[in-house]
Amino acid sequence: MSERKPRIAVDMDEVIADPISKFIQLYNRDYGIPLDLKIHPGNEVYHHVPEHAKMKLWEYINEKGFFRDLDVMPDSVEVLRALQDKYEVFIVSAAMEFPNSLQDKHEWLADHFPFIGWQNIIFCGLKIVNVDIIIDDRIKNFKDFNGRKLLYSSPHNLLLTDYERVNNWKEVAEKLL
Repeated sequence: MSERKPRIAVDMDEVIADPISKFIQLYNRDYGIPLDLKIHPGNEVYHHVPEHAKMKLWEYINEKGFFRDLDVMPDSVEVLRALQDKYEVFIVSAAMEFPNSLQDKHEWLADHFPFIGWQNIIFCGLKIVNVDIIIDDRIKNFKDFNGRKLLYSSPHNLLLTDYERVNNWKEVAEKLL
């Protein structure tokens, strides 16, 4: 019996998919006021919109179709394809928080990452998974996880220093390939 490959769980939003650019695009469309593209370390997108528009961001993310056409993070396709030679790669998204996202995310993955089969896609609430490495932008998903944690840089987590950090997919490749 052969030994299994090490397993990696990869988050979607702000790791392989870019919802921040979509928020900015929709905000600019609806309000006609340019949103500052520079999000200060430690802040979320909603910290950069006027009070009257804060709930609009939550409306966007809950709309059917929001996740369907997100931009792909640079180099993520090539690096994930290469990682599959050495690891069993799983896409793990807390998609249950936004039920309208399920079909969008599934179709988005099929378009951009067709080499990751449906058996390796996990849409869940809590990310309780049996993997060796997790790549995520939210440290709440590291809770009770005993494997290697790679914190993928996003504006909201830039002030955190207690985790092994990756700033982009080229750095993921350097660390894992």
